[in-house]
Amino acid sequence: RLLLENARQLVLVCGRGERYLRRDGAAGLAVLRGASLVVGLDGCIKAVGQADVIRSQFSEATFERIIDCSGKCVLPGLVDAHTHPVWAGDRVHEFAMKLAGASYMEIHQAGGGIHFTVEHTRKATEEELFSTFKHRLERMLRAGSTLVECKSGYGLNLETELKMLRVIERAKRSMDIGISSTYCGAHSVPKGKTATEATDDIINNHLPKLKELKLSGEIHVDNIDVFCEKGVFDLESTRRILQAGKDIGLQINFHGDELHPMKSAELGAELGAQAISHLEEVSDEGITAMARAKCAAVLLPTTAYMLRLKQPQARKMLEEGVIVALGSDFNPNAYCFSMPMVMHLACVNMKMSMNEALAAATINAAYALGKSDTHGSLEVGKQGDLVIINSSRWEHLIYQFGGHEALINYVIIKGKVIYQNEMCETMSSY
Repeated sequence: RLLLENARQLVLVCGRGERYLRRDGAAGLAVLRGASLVVGLDGCIKAVGQADVIRSQFSEATFERIIDCSGKCVLPGLVDAHTHPVWAGDRVHEFAMKLAGASYMEIHQAGGGIHFTVEHTRKATEEELFSTFKHRLERMLRAGSTLVECKSGYGLNLETELKMLRVIERAKRSMDIGISSTYCGAHSVPKGKTATEATDDIINNHLPKLKELKLSGEIHVDNIDVFCEKGVFDLESTRRILQAGKDIGLQINFHGDELHPMKSAELGAELGAQAISHLEEVSDEGITAMARAKCAAVLLPTTAYMLRLKQPQARKMLEEGVIVALGSDFNPNAYCFSMPMVMHLACVNMKMSMNEALAAATINAAYALGKSDTHGSLEVGKQGDLVIINSSRWEHLIYQFGGHEALINYVIIKGKVIYQNEMCETMSSY
């Protein structure tokens, strides 16, 4: 179906069926030179290797498309492990408040933040939400993301949460980009309820409805998320919701230890969470517990950057053997679509190496979503999701801060060219 020929560099990320890379594994990132890759009609990778070997192996084959990758680099499609892309009503006015010194929680308590977005999202029609969501996904795609985790969480009542999940389901079925959907009804305590009342509502009403819709095939949710935070959902409420979600077959993947140390990491490790996000305030014990439980840490450098929080301890986590993944945290508070920019921030602000950042935005981000057996690296049998950049070295994708628009030449999903950037043919990416 598709042949990519003679790439200057072909970045496998990993080549021995690893489900994730820890620090030592990311150091030896696998890069082939003068290499080709074949994707079959089923959308999966059939062969990866030296150009002349592939040419003779497939000398009889016919291809729908051949892309000459001379002088270019081929990388796995990027995976964004944490986003909130379905909402109405932007919060550009709050950005000004933050710049003037207001904290996240001060804005939240004044009825801004999540509550502001909830108000607008409740009023929006499903059609309006789908239309803006689709445009956001297209922008993520053009920045190289081929698999994105998408959360609900701006409804906080059953009706709006379901509206958001239906919008995500519709995109899953109608768009090429890969989506892992997350129910995040415990994103904030709705006005007029206590945390305990909200928790009971989620366990007694929301989750049974999700189970019913899953059985009827209407909505398929992959993950359950809770904002475990002081003044939002405490540890006990978080435990109850996550356990109830796990009981109906959802993967645990939640917000923890962001603004205050909550022992979220310890809880996640104990419950068998697939991933925990944020972790700016994680304890040393939490880091050890996550490493032992193979629970991925989804770090969000844009959030720490925009809210001027202390940076997550990426180095300590890597040294302790935690599986570190990255996400954009795209939402009205952190408006960033670009995983290349996220990787750059991870390197500069969180002191990750470029190899570690790429592993965190591919194989490890796929692992955080429970999808690293099919996504996140260029290996035979995996889905043919790729990014081709117009550069002689793959590192330019991270090195050029905000430069992905002139660098990314093609984005390919399941062997199909979804985005081709003509600009790359006419202008130098240097």
